[in-house]
Amino acid sequence: MDYSIVIAKDLLKIKAVFFRPEEPFTWASGIKSPVYCDNRLTLSDVQVRADVENGLAELVKAYYPEAEALFGTSTAGIAHAAITAHLLGLPMGYVRSGAKDHGRKNQIEGKLLPGQKVVVVEDLISTGGSVIEVVNILREAGAEVLGIVSIFTYGMQKGLDRLAAANVENHSLTNFDVIAEVAAAEGYIKPDDVARLIAFRNCPSDESWIGK
Repeated sequence: MDYSIVIAKDLLKIKAVFFRPEEPFTWASGIKSPVYCDNRLTLSDVQVRADVENGLAELVKAYYPEAEALFGTSTAGIAHAAITAHLLGLPMGYVRSGAKDHGRKNQIEGKLLPGQKVVVVEDLISTGGSVIEVVNILREAGAEVLGIVSIFTYGMQKGLDRLAAANVENHSLTNFDVIAEVAAAEGYIKPDDVARLIAFRNCPSDESWIGK
């Protein structure tokens, strides 16, 4: 089953990915963006959640059949890692964004064995910084990180370069290009908007796409 179009339609339907090229959103960095992403919304729709978790399970089986555990990113990847691990009958854990300042001061939650082959579960990849930090933390703790599975990726060059430099691969259920095409085909945006969206993805700091 090709999940890319199914998941693209799902994310658009529940507005987990929402395009607004005529009235851009402003990121914390100040960059104007024609897209808003909140894949946490997939957890609230039973059918979409099933599509996502079954899809992530299929990605793990297809690309990382030797996986021994799944580890989610905090916080968005935790639920997806838990459900997908349940479907696959695998152990699961997650990596905090920072170590706790109390108790055992863990940053990795769940049991991680030395040399264990793990897959990182992420909801969204843009520049790749946060997920690569998780990969590095797991590696430093002795895990063999096989790779990453995610719901959606922008395919930004910065993210691709960072993943390559970290020597880790990502496989996403769908991507920015597919969602843009599906959004145009189903009337969420105008067909002419697709080129504007791709221009944003290719160079987010260049705002020349606005108003075209």
